[in-house]
Amino acid sequence: MTFEKNENTDYLFKAILSLKDAEECYRFFEDICTQEELKELSRRMQAAKMLYRNNIYSKIASETGLSTATISRVSRSMKYGNGGYLTALDRIEKK
Repeated sequence: MTFEKNENTDYLFKAILSLKDAEECYRFFEDICTQEELKELSRRMQAAKMLYRNNIYSKIASETGLSTATISRVSRSMKYGNGGYLTALDRIEKK
């Protein structure tokens, strides 16, 4: 699935790309997301990192609190998606 590209989404991404450091990201995402939305996004990213490092589903579920169905969706996105997770993980993990 690909998100519809439109002016509003472009503007959101430009706003995110304009942020200079983690502190600015915290402030922005605390304003734009609920605490639960941000927790869910961070848990999914943690699952992606653990999958990238070849952890098993049961360990990922235990450490993140995500269901195995959600972990499976993250895994499927990493294998058959648009490469977003892998682009970010490759850049973070190689630093």
